[in-house]
Amino acid sequence: MFTLFVIKNCDTCRKARKALDEKGLPYQVHDLREDGLSAALLEHILARVPVMEALNRRSTTWRNLPEEEKKEVDANKARSLIMTNPTLLKRPMLDTGDSIIVGYHDGDYDALKG
Repeated sequence: MFTLFVIKNCDTCRKARKALDEKGLPYQVHDLREDGLSAALLEHILARVPVMEALNRRSTTWRNLPEEEKKEVDANKARSLIMTNPTLLKRPMLDTGDSIIVGYHDGDYDALKG
């Protein structure tokens, strides 16, 4: 079963859910706000997605961070920021077990099989 990491009020996350539903693919939803993010789960994600690719610098959470925290972000600082603010992860993220698909565009899930 796939895991889809989302924030419920995100339009792109809704589109990803709809695409999975239309394909009849089994998945569970992990809401980053409601379900949180453990250190083990973050490490699982970052073993498949480079931390700088996973960091969402376009999010409201990022924009609301103090300027000092956004300065000179390297991999270690990004990891720490994401752990403290799980909504800094790009989303949706679909964990297929073998890899993680970051973001969603029409057709991204066409090759997946349940």
